[in-house]
Amino acid sequence: MTVTQGSSPQDSGPHVQRRQRVRAGAVWATVSRWVIYALLLFIFIAPFWGVLMGALSVKAVRAGQMALLPNGLTLSNFMQSWETSAPYFLNSVLVAGAALALQVTVSTLAAYALARKKFVGAAIVSLLILSTLMLPEEVIAIPLFLVLRDLPLIHLKLTDNLWGMILPLAGWAFSIFVLTEFMRGIPVELEEAARVDGAGDIVIFTRIILPLVRPALGTVTVFGFIMIWDQYLLPLIVTNNQKLYTLPVMLAQLKADELSLPNVFLATTFLALLPSMIVYYALQRYFSAGLLSGAVKG
Repeated sequence: MTVTQGSSPQDSGPHVQRRQRVRAGAVWATVSRWVIYALLLFIFIAPFWGVLMGALSVKAVRAGQMALLPNGLTLSNFMQSWETSAPYFLNSVLVAGAALALQVTVSTLAAYALARKKFVGAAIVSLLILSTLMLPEEVIAIPLFLVLRDLPLIHLKLTDNLWGMILPLAGWAFSIFVLTEFMRGIPVELEEAARVDGAGDIVIFTRIILPLVRPALGTVTVFGFIMIWDQYLLPLIVTNNQKLYTLPVMLAQLKADELSLPNVFLATTFLALLPSMIVYYALQRYFSAGLLSGAVKG
């Protein structure tokens, strides 16, 4: 076989074809990956973009129609929306803030007891807590209303006030489960070394356990806030007073109102989305770290 100067047998024949096939496969893999990314981005961003563009449009958006660009730019829809939804937005902020603080506190303490303490019936307690995730809200609606109307033992009425929307959300099995599994992954030697130095449970919990479970706290905070913020059935159970309604209930009423403007409804919907987006963005670093840590532990 004749080989030209400056070339080698490997530069021709099957070797060249193999390299070309590898390059072509790599190109197609890259193109396919970016097509999938673009498709997923469109699926998730398109509804959000349509709501924002409709809220900024002067011309009313028809049902089933999505605005890709605002039809006459205006902020009057947001101004009208805020004038109507401001009290309900404040109710949602109060309920979400107080309930989330209680939920994270109760879940952290419960998870510490289940993960680091040995007591009789711990497995049964964990099973009972997890079983609450299997019950739909509609199943417990009537019993919950009866309990809130007359709290056993102390006979306290929690209906027709915001506390009735806050206290039922103080414990959430999902947060307890995530934090429990995360705390079980912390080496026991750290706790034993602290006890040798004379540290008690409170010091160990606040100075050793809490700093190490910060990623998991970020994860349960994000999920917990979204769960509380999106509550619809609970406010309906607790009160019939429209002044105490939260934003999701107000949105449902606004949608059913035939006199309401579609663009104002879209503006209110966008305002309702903002707090969840802000919380996720603020805790994104801890949220991602918590998910990755859970995946590694699994």
